[in-house]
Amino acid sequence: MALVLNEEQEMLKESAQGFLAEHAPVSELRAQRDAGSDKGYSDTLWSQMANMGWAAILVPEEYGGLAFGHVGMAQIVEQSGRTLTASPLLSTAILGVTAINVAGSEVQKSELLEAIAGGELTMALAVDETIHHDPVQTAMSAVSKDGGYVLNGEKRFVVDGSTADKLIVATRTSGSPGDMKGISLFLVDRTSDGVNVQRTQMLDGRNAAIITFTNVEVSIDALLGEQDKGFAALSATLDAGNAHIAAELLGIAQESFDRTLHYMKERKQFGALIGSFQALQHRAAHWWSEIEMCKSVVLKVMQSLDEGDVKSSALASIAKAKLCEVAELSTNEAIQIHGGIGMTDEYEIGFFIKRARPAQMLLGGYNYHANRFALISGY
Repeated sequence: MALVLNEEQEMLKESAQGFLAEHAPVSELRAQRDAGSDKGYSDTLWSQMANMGWAAILVPEEYGGLAFGHVGMAQIVEQSGRTLTASPLLSTAILGVTAINVAGSEVQKSELLEAIAGGELTMALAVDETIHHDPVQTAMSAVSKDGGYVLNGEKRFVVDGSTADKLIVATRTSGSPGDMKGISLFLVDRTSDGVNVQRTQMLDGRNAAIITFTNVEVSIDALLGEQDKGFAALSATLDAGNAHIAAELLGIAQESFDRTLHYMKERKQFGALIGSFQALQHRAAHWWSEIEMCKSVVLKVMQSLDEGDVKSSALASIAKAKLCEVAELSTNEAIQIHGGIGMTDEYEIGFFIKRARPAQMLLGGYNYHANRFALISGY
C-alpha cells in the first residue's frame, strides 16, 4: 500500500488541526497546569472531541462507532502532539477500545464500546508494576473464588488512572512472572471496594496513578477474554498504544522543528540572522530529514494495524523506538537553538520537551522496543 493518505484521511487531519488550534492551543495546557486541574484535562474539551466523533474512530459501526481505522486516528493524535492536547484519547479511545475489540464478549462490546463512542465512559489500562515497562513480569494476582475472582497487587504509572471510570487490569491467574501464559485481563470499576488510587502529577502536567488492589472482588463477567490467555490481547493493545504514542511524538517533533525554524528566521546574533549560520543550517537539515523518515514509519505501522498484518508488532516497536530517538533529538535541538529563553517557563517551546520525555517512556522506551524488535526478528 502506498504511504499516502486518502482524501477522507486528509480531511480528518485538516479538521483536527483546525479544531485543536482553536480549542486546545498550548496555552490551554498552561491554563490547566496553573489552575491545578485535578483531571489534567478539560471535561468540556473532551466532550467536544467526543461530539466530533473522535472517541468513536476505532469503534466498529455495529457498536455505534465510525470504524475509521488507525490511520485516521493517527491524524488526530499527531495534531494533538503539535498542540500538546491533554485528553483521555489514548487511554480510552485507543487502549480501551482496542482491548475490548480484541478480547471483549458481545455483551462487553455492546455495553462498553457504545458508551465510549458517545463520550460517556472513560477507561485506563493498568499494566506496569515497576518503573520499567515489562508486561510479562506481571505479578499481580487474581485468584478464583466463589464463582468470581479476588485481585491483589499494585499497578504504577496508570495514565488517567485517577479519573477513569473503569480500569483494564493485567493480572496473573497462573504461572510465574516472566511467563506469557497465565496472564488474564479484568474490567474493574475504579471506585470498587479495595481499590486505592494515588494520583501523581507528571512532568507534563498530566495525571498518572499508583493503584493498589486489596482483596478486590469481581464477578466472572469482569474477565476480559479467556483466563490465562490474556497476553495476546494485551500485546495487541500495547502495539496500538505504542503506534499512536509514536504518532503523538511525531507531532511534537514537527511542531518543535517548525517553531525553531521560525525562530531562526527572526533571531539575530552578531548582527546576522542565526538561520544564516551554516552550522545551524546543517543541524536543521539533518533534523528535517529525520522527521520526514518518521512520517513514513508512523503511516506504515498504522496501515499495518488496519490490515491486521502479522508484522504489526515489529512495526509498532520500530515506530516507537525511532520516534523516541527523533523526539529526543527534536526537543533537544529546539531548546539548544532557542538558547536561554528556551528554558524559561514563559516561552512555550519548553513544554514540548516536558511532554516528550514521559511519552517516550510510556509503554516502553527506546531500549525496550529496540530489544523487543530484535527478539521478534529472532536475535
